[in-house]
Amino acid sequence: MRIAFAGNPNSGKTTMFNALTGSKAKVANWGGVTVGQRGAHIKPEYVGDAEVIAVDLPGAYSMSPFSPEESITSEYVRESNPDAIINIVDATNLGRSLFFTTQLLELGVPMVVALNKSDLNEKEAIQIDAEKLAARLGCPVVPTAASQRSDNGLTALVKQAIAVATPALAGAEGTTDAGSSAVTATKPPFQQESIDLTDKAAVDAQDRRRFAFVNEVVASVETRQVAAAEHTADDKIDAVLTNPFVGIPVFAAVMWAVFTVSQVYLGPLIADWIVGWIETFQEWVSNQMADSPAILTTVVADGVIGGVGAVIGFLPLVMVMYFLLALLEQSGYMARVSAVLDPIFKRVGLSGKSVIPIVIGTGCAIPAIMSTRTIRDARERRATAMLTPFIPCGAKIPVIALFAGAFFNGSGWVSWLSYFVGLALIFFSALMVKSVTGYKYRKSFFIMELPRYSMPNAWQACLSMLERAKAYIIKAATIILVCNLVVQVMQSFNWQFQIVPEGMEDTSILASIATPISFLLIPLGFGAWQLAAAAVTGFIAKENVVGTLAVVYGLTAFIDTEELAMTGGANQIAVTMGLTSVSALAYLFFNLFTPPCFAAIGAMRSEMQHKGWLASAIALQFCTGFTVAFLVNQVGTLIVTGHFAAGFVPGLIAVIAMVTAIVLIGRKLRAGFAEKYSLRAASTELAA
Repeated sequence: MRIAFAGNPNSGKTTMFNALTGSKAKVANWGGVTVGQRGAHIKPEYVGDAEVIAVDLPGAYSMSPFSPEESITSEYVRESNPDAIINIVDATNLGRSLFFTTQLLELGVPMVVALNKSDLNEKEAIQIDAEKLAARLGCPVVPTAASQRSDNGLTALVKQAIAVATPALAGAEGTTDAGSSAVTATKPPFQQESIDLTDKAAVDAQDRRRFAFVNEVVASVETRQVAAAEHTADDKIDAVLTNPFVGIPVFAAVMWAVFTVSQVYLGPLIADWIVGWIETFQEWVSNQMADSPAILTTVVADGVIGGVGAVIGFLPLVMVMYFLLALLEQSGYMARVSAVLDPIFKRVGLSGKSVIPIVIGTGCAIPAIMSTRTIRDARERRATAMLTPFIPCGAKIPVIALFAGAFFNGSGWVSWLSYFVGLALIFFSALMVKSVTGYKYRKSFFIMELPRYSMPNAWQACLSMLERAKAYIIKAATIILVCNLVVQVMQSFNWQFQIVPEGMEDTSILASIATPISFLLIPLGFGAWQLAAAAVTGFIAKENVVGTLAVVYGLTAFIDTEELAMTGGANQIAVTMGLTSVSALAYLFFNLFTPPCFAAIGAMRSEMQHKGWLASAIALQFCTGFTVAFLVNQVGTLIVTGHFAAGFVPGLIAVIAMVTAIVLIGRKLRAGFAEKYSLRAASTELAA
């Protein structure tokens, strides 16, 4: 049996899906997070031995799709023939939700209405007569509170859904709750007239009739306490947070606090304990392998355990940040951030909906890129997928934390600066893409419901944090482990497969491959082959940068992994890695703003569906990372020492070549647009 979960965005649909199936699907209180259908078995505690599959569909306001995700919902409900539909309705906004409900009822599929967020109605003195609503709609109505762990009405809801899907069972068992005793009627409560759907006036007239019916139903079943105040407390807060002159500085301050807590105070405290255990285990393995060949001990203890441990050691910093971001999402604040940034994104040639992928991108670039499919315009969608990886994701946090701890005394401003440079690059690159493609600003609308401010649920935030941490650990135990093992072997052997003697590391396989690349990076301030090798492995997974550096240098050579603090002065670290504080910042930015991992590039390919756009995206990301690192290194060195760093002239020539290529490509594209439109105009004149 398949039961489809359908409802408006922000109705609690995915929260209910997770509660019933035990899934960990991404939940947020704005639309556009669920961008594709997903299915999972409902837990036995709700269905017994029966096999019932729940299908979570993207949020939709209407069966007439206005966005790609609404098309998924509409097509599934019409064509896939689910056995029943659970329509999740926001009990705090009944009038808005029932428009979609009446459309679903017209399809004739057995349906149950879940009157979700009923617990909020009790707090706000809003009363809904569920039994009367069931009679008006002609289908069962079950009050639910999906976010609660008990007394949430989910058992009764699933029982009703199974009952309406199997009429024989419904006849045998009879009815259940008083508020859900109605059986799906053969005739829907509202029937749309047969009209020409291409006639806008006729469609508008039918929608007005439907809204009038919905309003009449709401008036008959809902009793709402009328507030005397003209503006609620939420309205007053929104007036401040959505003001661009106040909202953006507030957002900057909030993110500063998040990064400071996660990467300066609380995160390192937890990391101390984990890294201590990792080092103890590494030492124990080394002792157990004391009689083994030295190369085997080096590969296992230093390469595998040391490399992976270096990445896992930064896991608490990632988890604390994920937890804090989850609390911000649940409170309703992140939706306000989307609203305040929306006008800016439109002006630089992106969609207002581009805000959502960028916010999601702080966790992982892959689901962020996938969420761009909610953007209808192809150019805006591709541009957003191209630029979203500039915002540092969770995989880049270990890199940020490592360099902040080793070169900048663990200062929180390094993380804050990294994220806001990423945001600035998104705006600047969007303007560049806008100019190159000849895009003209046009008025568009970004409609998003601002959720109510609410007290965050620490349990849900913990679940979100643990799910992301699980993915992080799995990657460390698979991709990063294999990569570090390969790096260790390549560093330990030369091309004759002989063990490299101590002090002759430059003759290793890894050094011979990375050295040519390192010459290209001299203008950026990091021409050592070890740093080049780490940057290259970062394209497989960004965490590999930390793991590879741990392998080729030995992490304790420049940072105490137990205390996450420098083992010596800045000069000692500079000698070990060949980096100054300026070139270290340049190296950090190079790894943050060059192309993302291969998996994210695969997601870009899937969403762009255009080889030219994909190639342009990778080229733009590499040119951006190279240029930013070049400017940081050269300008920073000039400020600190009074002269440019090594490789200034070749680097400048490379940057000029990149800019020239972009200008020429832009001219070619605009010329093609002009020719295309001139031919259209000419053909129109001939036709006339």
